[in-house]
Amino acid sequence: MGKSVIVLGAGMVGTSTALHLAKRGDDVVLVDRRSPGRETSYGNAGLIQSEAVEPYGFPQGLAPILKVIRKGGVDVNYHLTAMPGLTGVLEKYWLNSTPKRYRQIVQEFSRLIRHAISAHAELMAEAGAEHLVRKHGWIKAFRDERNIVELVEHAQWLQQEFGVPHTPLDRAALARLEPQLKGFAGGVHWTEPWAVRDPGALVASYARYFERLGGRFMLGDALSLRPRGKGWAVQTDEGLLEAEQVVVALGPWSAGLTRKLGYRLPLFIKRGYHLHYRGEPLNHPLLDADNGFMLVPMEKGLRLTTGAEFARLNDRATPVQVTKAERIARELVPLGEPVEDEPWMGARPCTVDMKPVLGAAPRHHGLWFHFGHAHQGFTLGPATAKLLAQVMHGEQPFTDPTPYGPGRFLAK
Repeated sequence: MGKSVIVLGAGMVGTSTALHLAKRGDDVVLVDRRSPGRETSYGNAGLIQSEAVEPYGFPQGLAPILKVIRKGGVDVNYHLTAMPGLTGVLEKYWLNSTPKRYRQIVQEFSRLIRHAISAHAELMAEAGAEHLVRKHGWIKAFRDERNIVELVEHAQWLQQEFGVPHTPLDRAALARLEPQLKGFAGGVHWTEPWAVRDPGALVASYARYFERLGGRFMLGDALSLRPRGKGWAVQTDEGLLEAEQVVVALGPWSAGLTRKLGYRLPLFIKRGYHLHYRGEPLNHPLLDADNGFMLVPMEKGLRLTTGAEFARLNDRATPVQVTKAERIARELVPLGEPVEDEPWMGARPCTVDMKPVLGAAPRHHGLWFHFGHAHQGFTLGPATAKLLAQVMHGEQPFTDPTPYGPGRFLAK
């Protein structure tokens, strides 16, 4: 007979976790302050990426760091007042991005990425959500042909090492795929990834499937979590909820809760923004690799998504990257007018070694961690949820979970 489990957080990671546990017969309640898929999982580029075997590292070399410091580009912004509190974690992030450490991290991260599409495919088929996805990849484009040569060489290495398929694009080939696009000399078409036209709707679809399996969703306050008897309790709108086990899958809010429970994990956030436009959509999601923003065809219009902003979780919104990116994007495509009055803002939950935190909390029985996916929570949610469910049920895991366990931080 299955155990009773509370899953805190109804984004892609938490919803997928609840779903995989429910499929194994557990009595699962999914708890969040908002309905499923309305926070970080709503605001991403909607990509399910098989080529993303290399997580986003800290820039190496003086030139890119100086560019970030002077806020010289579109891809990175920061709040100066937040930097003193981030110094320690950013130093560790930089160290883990140095070539020797980074190579090992890529090997470990790639073992999760290779299961991303198949894990989504399984849930989509069962949930009846295939209509939300387009299986035609995405494009990374440059203006300078020298950058394209380097990109194609790297893509060839990725295909050799990790089996990542791609098609090089010169100016003419790019024009055939995207006739409306201007300004680029070419790039690479990553042909295998899937593109979801409404990321929040996919999470909601998985949540409805979870409920069809007998799972329950409740609005509640995840930060009210506390040990109770031999299990755990959390306050919901329907009263106090108790269970034998609890999974913390709160994304950027995981740091606050785990700290309350005595765990000081090296976590930080990267904020991001998006805004939809009414212009004619592209055929594929496209990354302006020179400037670090994406243009993605979505149900609401053409979504412009920004890079990273280093700030505190509750700092005021500063969507300067959207303003800069919009100015450039209008030179590339017929962007049209904005759909929303203000840009959406969300936060990506990051770890200093770019790998998610997945596994049992060392000092509390029945407490499990599942967060820290950074830019790849939407891509990896079903895969790492399956891995965690396998670990929780004593099954043979599809890959060794050790590199992602919380002990890698707490034992030091």
